[in-house]
Amino acid sequence: MGKRRYLILAPDHFVNDAKTAHGVIRYGKDETVAVVDRSCAGSSVQKVLPHLRSDAPIVASVSEGLRYHPNTLLIGTAPQGGKLPAQWRRDVLTALEAGLDLVSGLHDMLAEDAEFVRAAHAHGARIWDVRKPPLVPLFSGAVYAVRAPVLLAVGNDCNVGKMTVMIELANAAAAAGTTAEFVPTGQTGIMIAGWGIAVDRVISDFTTGACERLVLQADARHPRYVLVEGQGSINHPAYAPVTLALLFGCAPDALILVAAPRRKHIEAFETPTLSYMELIEIHETLCATVKPAKVVGIALNTNGLSETQAHDEIERARSETGLPADDVVRLGATDLWHAIQPQLIKREPLRSCVPA
Repeated sequence: MGKRRYLILAPDHFVNDAKTAHGVIRYGKDETVAVVDRSCAGSSVQKVLPHLRSDAPIVASVSEGLRYHPNTLLIGTAPQGGKLPAQWRRDVLTALEAGLDLVSGLHDMLAEDAEFVRAAHAHGARIWDVRKPPLVPLFSGAVYAVRAPVLLAVGNDCNVGKMTVMIELANAAAAAGTTAEFVPTGQTGIMIAGWGIAVDRVISDFTTGACERLVLQADARHPRYVLVEGQGSINHPAYAPVTLALLFGCAPDALILVAAPRRKHIEAFETPTLSYMELIEIHETLCATVKPAKVVGIALNTNGLSETQAHDEIERARSETGLPADDVVRLGATDLWHAIQPQLIKREPLRSCVPA
């Protein structure tokens, strides 16, 4: 679609429930010119979420946002189940009728919506459903020959910052003079990096094949390291399968555990979150059945905690696990990257010996 000027649609959700919008604003290569959210209209991104480092204004409607000359409407939230809220249809149509392209990470395929397709065709707009996967092969084992060490993020829940951690670590690696390719596995990461596969949309038998393909694509660019965005959580009642697919399909050489340290249960469920040591044991045990990989560090999401509380949680993670731990958003990723880099080495999968 070329260089985009985003108008981001996040009605009544921008501040607290729009991680797609937040990720694109902070890390994306394209410019955000305005955000649509009537609940904080008249303010700016900088005023309500200063860590996003954007001066984009917040407006009450798509029509108002058009005066900032966007060329693309981005659906900035991912409601549970991935459905487009019915009350947003008019906003989407207004944008398409103004000739704006449409970028969506929803499970709803907006390019298959007849009304949207007619409007886009009539006004020269294009629709990109980021979550629509390409055709992918079954897992082949080719990933075992990847040259670069592969680091995969795993988490104690969804929405704890696995994508953010991997982008920050990739940036820290670049600052240290090495190359680390960020591998997007979800809709927001794809919007930021401009490539990838939303693995949660792939048919289950082919999900490990999709993960393998992503790592192979990343390695073909000849980075020193491959850093894979994680999804879900291994004990998440709804999303554990995608975590398991990444764990086997990416064939990681090392894992980094991303955790909200004070979250007591999986969001939207009463399932308790697991301790650091439980999570380390489960992931390492699973990997040991196919290709051994160790957890080499802990990345904490201390958003909402005071400075003192954040440092206490970082020290607790270090003490309980004996591993390097930090918050890469609050304190930067440099120290954690330098602590884990020596542990990023290639490891062989298990091989059975077949008698002659």
